[in-house]
Amino acid sequence: MRHRAPELAIHRSAVIDIGSNSVRLVVYEGPPRAPAVIFNEKVPAGLGRGLSTDGKIAPEDAERGLIALRRYALLAQHMEVEDLQCVATAAVRDATNGADFIAGAAEAGLVIRLLSGEEEALAAGCGVLSAIPDAHGIAVDLGGGSLELAEVAQGRVGRCASFPLGVLRLPALRKEGQQQFERAVRKLLKGAGWPGNLTGLPLYLVGGSWRALSRLDLELTKDPLAVLDQHTLPRSALRRLLRATKRLSVEELKAIPGMAANRAVTLPDAAALLAALVNIIDVPEMTISSSGLREGLLYQALDAKTQAQDPLIVAAEFEGRRLARFAPHGRAIADWIAPLFAHEADADRRVRLAASLLSDVAWSANPDFRAERGTEIGLHGNWRGIDIPGRILLARALHAGFGGNDVDFPVMGALVGAERLGRARQWGLAIRLAQRLTGGVEAPLKGSAIGCEDDRLVLRLNPGWHHLAGESVERRLRSLAQALGAKPELVLL
Repeated sequence: MRHRAPELAIHRSAVIDIGSNSVRLVVYEGPPRAPAVIFNEKVPAGLGRGLSTDGKIAPEDAERGLIALRRYALLAQHMEVEDLQCVATAAVRDATNGADFIAGAAEAGLVIRLLSGEEEALAAGCGVLSAIPDAHGIAVDLGGGSLELAEVAQGRVGRCASFPLGVLRLPALRKEGQQQFERAVRKLLKGAGWPGNLTGLPLYLVGGSWRALSRLDLELTKDPLAVLDQHTLPRSALRRLLRATKRLSVEELKAIPGMAANRAVTLPDAAALLAALVNIIDVPEMTISSSGLREGLLYQALDAKTQAQDPLIVAAEFEGRRLARFAPHGRAIADWIAPLFAHEADADRRVRLAASLLSDVAWSANPDFRAERGTEIGLHGNWRGIDIPGRILLARALHAGFGGNDVDFPVMGALVGAERLGRARQWGLAIRLAQRLTGGVEAPLKGSAIGCEDDRLVLRLNPGWHHLAGESVERRLRSLAQALGAKPELVLL
């Protein structure tokens, strides 16, 4: 009898985010602690464009936004979304005719929650913590109409504040030059008690304008792993970003792969604001967070026990279960190979667990491309709670676990040290041995054990399990032993 992974319960949640630049629908599916995006659409309605002129949402912009909302309401209904949140931020909050826009949305059956500036900052801070639980610094959410700051530390959001420094407002503030602009920003922050005792902390950058800046940095540095989430910008990166936004034309900026046209236009203003914030707060480095207000709203709705779950492990376990041949047993594999890696740091141990949970995800690919599929899943999977080096380690383990030749693994430069990269390869080879020994099912793991003794790698098979031994098992045992610098030994008890 074949045992397949049980059917996974499908839970869909969604957020309609009515911002100053765009109106967006994002639909999520999967475990509540680490849901994956299954639909993402935005309409650049530009609700905040007219505020600086007459304080109102322009009629044509309002109509464009309402058309999008009517579409989104209908889609969410037929996508069987169970939990739908619809929120509006600075443009609707500040517009004198914002109430009229909310009433128009109500006709489409949508109940809009109008967030205050502090609520917006809180949600952005929660979004950062949902993806980077150990974040310690300041979440900085830059939208079209406002800038939100939120202190994040020890898994909690502290002080929150909102400022009228959205990208749509910045051109007018920058007319008198960078020095005057920085003084104006400093005055606004100081009036609200910022940064206070928060100087010297890193920033966690939330919002499309910051992601566009990060995309520009990846292009300038030719980074071998162009992943925006948790891309880190040292303070020194600001100089090249400021130079590039002055030197490159809007058309050249638009030509950067993945750069949204409307973001390219605002890059010089976003770079100037970031430079001012870095100087005022004395920031050592900045980290891009792809999780922000929308993910923060979902995170706020969770109970404390669910919030405390590790988002990387939850996502890897879900994906491993979804793609497994048989009932998944990644945790059992992780426990089985653990004696070989007893002295690892906690950060590497959790990546090894993630690799074990994903140890069967590429089995359905063409055999010639399984290692490539594993590498792709590790590097570019929709993971939260993992930094760039962690992605590389995960990919390295999956590449080896699916039989990849070492010379075929992508060169990642100095992003990860050779020792850690070599250990990740050992994880993969150990996982590969476990999968071959057991045929992809769990029970045989209970009849065997593996460990290092002096200079030997010893695989023991308990009585009743001796027939698990075979040429292919011994071959993979030798490969792992060689990677560990040990001699292979098979013991039949």
